[in-house]
Amino acid sequence: MYTGQYLKEVSIIASLLDQQEIDRLVELLADLRRREGRLFILGVGGGAGHASHAVNDFRKIANIEAYTPTDNVSELTARVNDDGWETAFVNWLRGSRLGTRDMVFVLSVGGGDLEHNISPNLVRALEHARQVGATICGIVGRDGGYTRRVADACLVVPTVNPATVTPHTEAFQAVVWHLLVSHPSLQAAPMKWESVQEGVKA
Repeated sequence: MYTGQYLKEVSIIASLLDQQEIDRLVELLADLRRREGRLFILGVGGGAGHASHAVNDFRKIANIEAYTPTDNVSELTARVNDDGWETAFVNWLRGSRLGTRDMVFVLSVGGGDLEHNISPNLVRALEHARQVGATICGIVGRDGGYTRRVADACLVVPTVNPATVTPHTEAFQAVVWHLLVSHPSLQAAPMKWESVQEGVKA
């Protein structure tokens, strides 16, 4: 019963995704590449794992210079230890000289909420991004949190069952960023299996 319900929810969410907002993400990422800006992807927990994977895809498939602070565990833990969790991402962005040509892209379930002390590190990072004039994008869940309020484009994964908000949001983050890098407006390099002719071993 649970399996059928879960997959039914997946189908419903897919049908409800805001395609215009996804297309807006494509446009902003294409503009970022044209101006040779950098893409900084931020996430915690599952979002951190997604960020690392997405950095690979945006660099390799879409030819966009991309980074995430969670790929460098030494620097991240040093910043957390010395300065605190709340400022770890914003100080990393400052060290990266985040500027107007760049984009901050958030992968988060809640999008950040200072009032409830949810992902304050994301909120501080986005505050800095706004101050320096960087583009802000995200794929988030629930009500979108702070990310949705300040983003130039933000896809909110619809909630169809409050009991499965996190797994569905994180699953669709992967679905959507793979859509982005394979979109004709962004894909710059062939993907391995799609480029292998039938009958030829990779």
